[in-house]
Amino acid sequence: MKYTYLLTIPFMFLLLSGCMYPQSERSENQIPNEEQLAVVQQAVETYREEEDGLVPIQTKDSDTHIFEKYLIDFKQMLEKGYLSELPGNSFEEGGVYQYTIIDPEDDLQVRLIDLQTTEQLRSVNVRLDVYRQEHTYPAYGQQITDQIYTVDYEKLGLSEPPTAKSPYSQADLPIVMDLDGKLYIDYSYDLNQALEEDNHGYEEGDDIRYLLVDNYPFVPAYSLPYTVEDGQAVFMEED
Repeated sequence: MKYTYLLTIPFMFLLLSGCMYPQSERSENQIPNEEQLAVVQQAVETYREEEDGLVPIQTKDSDTHIFEKYLIDFKQMLEKGYLSELPGNSFEEGGVYQYTIIDPEDDLQVRLIDLQTTEQLRSVNVRLDVYRQEHTYPAYGQQITDQIYTVDYEKLGLSEPPTAKSPYSQADLPIVMDLDGKLYIDYSYDLNQALEEDNHGYEEGDDIRYLLVDNYPFVPAYSLPYTVEDGQAVFMEED
């Protein structure tokens, strides 16, 4: 595995699937309520204790991105009485967040996927799919690494480079693609801020995305692994 410095233009990738999140005008559905998150966290822990180590998660393909792989199955939790109602900000209740577990075996932390960010990535992917129907190759822009490119936004009929709003900093994070045309979000801006602010013990070769997972209610959805080198967030690229 080799490590490649991230450029000042952030980038990333991951093919997005799924549909637009349900719409709701209730303001409580649009914010990451810490109390709701804590209630779900306790319910998931109780579930595992009382259900012989099982965890209420939806079945996903083995190659599903790590932060989208263990979505909480609220139907199970409601039916078995571990929750009396759904979190108001959850996708299932018309909110803009999916609740996910980091690792059902080793790390039972409950976190949120911001579906507003997901929708921004999806909208670019729709344009990319249309482009691919008429062209042999994806709309590659500038080459960033051997495996990562910016998106040629003009080829997709966009007026500016596509971005997704960060759930951490609210910054506009660039969207990039890999060699297969899969789209990802570049969280290098957020990661570099976290590296500066957190008294971390991460070393070269460690996946530093968990700096965000451990300190915020969100996961960096649709991201690539990063490590740290000379104090900066860098891509981890497979040979």
